[in-house]
Amino acid sequence: MATMAEADKKIVTQHDPDVERDMAMTDETVSIDKGDILQLESLDRNLNAKMHLVNNAIDEIGFTRYQWKLFVLNGFGYAVDSLILLIQSIIAGQAALEFNPSYKNGLTIAAYVGMLTGAFFWGMSADVIGRKFAFNVSLLLCSIFAIVAGSSPNWIVLGLFVCLSSFGGGGNLVLDTAVFLEYLPSKKQWMLTLMAAWWGIGQLIAGFLAWGFLPNYSCDDPSVVEGAAPCTYENNKGWRYVWFAAGALVFVMSILRITVIRLKETPKFLVGEGKDAECVETLQAIATKYNRPCSLTLEKLQACGTIERMAQREGKAKWSPSHITVHLKGLFATRRIAISTSLIWLSWTLIGLAYPLYNVFLPSYLGSRGAEFGESSQYIKWRNYTLVNFSGIWGPVLAGWMCQLPFLGRKYTMVVGALVTCIFFFAYTQVRTQTQNVAFTCVVNFCLNIYYGTLYAYTPEVLPSAHRGTGNGLAVSANRVMGILSAVIATVADTSTPVPIYICAALYVVMAGVAAIFPFEPYGKRSS
Repeated sequence: MATMAEADKKIVTQHDPDVERDMAMTDETVSIDKGDILQLESLDRNLNAKMHLVNNAIDEIGFTRYQWKLFVLNGFGYAVDSLILLIQSIIAGQAALEFNPSYKNGLTIAAYVGMLTGAFFWGMSADVIGRKFAFNVSLLLCSIFAIVAGSSPNWIVLGLFVCLSSFGGGGNLVLDTAVFLEYLPSKKQWMLTLMAAWWGIGQLIAGFLAWGFLPNYSCDDPSVVEGAAPCTYENNKGWRYVWFAAGALVFVMSILRITVIRLKETPKFLVGEGKDAECVETLQAIATKYNRPCSLTLEKLQACGTIERMAQREGKAKWSPSHITVHLKGLFATRRIAISTSLIWLSWTLIGLAYPLYNVFLPSYLGSRGAEFGESSQYIKWRNYTLVNFSGIWGPVLAGWMCQLPFLGRKYTMVVGALVTCIFFFAYTQVRTQTQNVAFTCVVNFCLNIYYGTLYAYTPEVLPSAHRGTGNGLAVSANRVMGILSAVIATVADTSTPVPIYICAALYVVMAGVAAIFPFEPYGKRSS
């Protein structure tokens, strides 16, 4: 016998089909009631309405094994970025002994130039031609050039291949967050912060490779070891083995991306391109494969109307200046979006300068103050390096938990991470022994990644979907420009003065202040 409540439900739904649809939702999809972060910001109401329906569908489907695959294989893209960046710094010294370059910081500049151009190019292409192509190709290019780098006959060629490998790896980083986010149900958006733990895993892999190859297959530095033989190809193959092993690992993972994930174009990109039918097909295919409900239909999307920018660009080539300009203008579509974009780019610029400079100046400064943390044993040196990198994995894990707390959210997780990092940066200047050096480096790496990991996740969350790749790419590009600048400063500046150390630490206070005034808080809302 039907209850009174059921009778009431039948009466209501006879007059309102939308209410009938919403009542059909299961308890697992209550997040459908959440607001979209930018729902009141876009000038295109039709696009807003479509994005809202797509978010509803993703929440309705929920978290499946498909997202787990993305978490692992997209996360490896995070790892590759840090892996390539660290490997070039790890092997630079040994390669320099063999090639005797006139500019020893050349590899660092080459890596950052590659990552700068990669972030800009692949970020822009992700908005113009789609996430799928850039996602599949960028990591494959990175792996090929990383393997070839191990065969370099001289310093200039090595720098070229480091640059080309970084071009693929640095661009891939921009896509990993965008692709993962655009398939995530809102209840799991915190996992975007957690995914930054893969950055530390990449550092850890670099440490293991260095620990495994460099102590046993490297020549001695003649300036340190009296009577050491000159470094040649025959007695200094360790750094080459590191590149071969890293490139092979990245190659395997790039193939797994294509064969295991079989990525479909993201629904939000398809909607932004006016491809409503393909969007519905993609979401329905996932729902069918994992036996989940999905009530989104082509008719519902088309009822929202035509996206304005589709009409504006009709008849124009995808790579036309006007089409590219649309993506740049979209990052400043309203006052709040413009402020948000500017502050995000400022944050990436500040941390891009502060952290590399700190690493450059600290060893010389500590040496001038009498710190003794040199280690003659290559085995112990790379063991300690691995410990430090291992500690960096857990910062984003803690950040993933913190950003779910209502009183912190994403913004104040970054504030806490930046301020705690600043405190330990200042304290680090008092280090005097090897043990203190390792301990403080581990703590700083852990705390820094609370801020860094959250910033990585926050950036794509608050950017408009149609312009997410461009905005994210330019943010990371600003970070890479500062990395290049830090290498130049390290070459020409006095590294024994304490002033740069205090400036770098103070920059983290500025970063905390910037995070506090971000206009959007993603906690409890859905990315647009």
